[in-house]
Amino acid sequence: MCIRDRYQRRVHGDIINSVNQIMAQPSDLPTNFTNQIEEGSNRFQPESRRYHLYVSPSCPYAQTAHIALTLKGLQDHVGLSITHPVFQLTKPDVDDHAGWVFKNPTDAPIQNIKGQGPYSCERCIPDTINNCKSVRELYDLQNIPYAGKYTVPVLWDKQHKVIVNNESAQILRIFNSAFNKIGSNPRLDLYPEHLRQKIGEINQFIVNELSGPISACLFSVKNQEEYNANAIKVFETLDHLEKLLSKSRYLCGNQLTESDVKLFVVLIRFDEASTIICKLNKKRILDYP
Repeated sequence: MCIRDRYQRRVHGDIINSVNQIMAQPSDLPTNFTNQIEEGSNRFQPESRRYHLYVSPSCPYAQTAHIALTLKGLQDHVGLSITHPVFQLTKPDVDDHAGWVFKNPTDAPIQNIKGQGPYSCERCIPDTINNCKSVRELYDLQNIPYAGKYTVPVLWDKQHKVIVNNESAQILRIFNSAFNKIGSNPRLDLYPEHLRQKIGEINQFIVNELSGPISACLFSVKNQEEYNANAIKVFETLDHLEKLLSKSRYLCGNQLTESDVKLFVVLIRFDEASTIICKLNKKRILDYP
């Protein structure tokens, strides 16, 4: 399988986006893992200390899974590894793929693939389960043809030594409900049945009106007019959210839901990354009341 990698980097090491163009590959190869963990499952049942979560602090999607794990009180039941926040070459002797790598917190700071940095390893948690040096190696352990990207989050099953799921939205919901019998905060429901339609609408709104336009300003606009249109949309959305959250504690009223988690990971990066890299500096989150 021939893989050509294009990557663009956001400064500060806080957000990095990998765009992998997979060339000349069969369309029927898997591009993700979407297994569920459920009571009564023939393969993946909710058990303490059986599963392990791999995340990167630079990936907002991975952060939603990490937040859900913490909110639900699963720290003693699901293991955790955290990659270094900037890309490195994963197999420099083989190809030019750049991706997430594991480091020890005591390792010396490292530069990114462009020679910028150095960036600290202080908050890294290495892979103590498979001893992989990169997330790419983790995917390679599957020993099956795979046409997707080497992304995080990854939810790993230590018993079968396989990836259970690598879709952040699904992992968030797995943590929300699958481990309620063993987690320390089972009463918290981030996806309550009576709010699911509203949550779905808000989730789509966040993508269409905020995170999507932010990404477009950096990666996909073709001219100044497109950039301006997306930038206007971003600040109109932030103003709308300010009005909404001035009237209610959370996006769905008085209950914390997954929509709040998904919005949080966008907002927490805005002042440090979006205002600088995307030049979306008309107003900072800090400037709102």
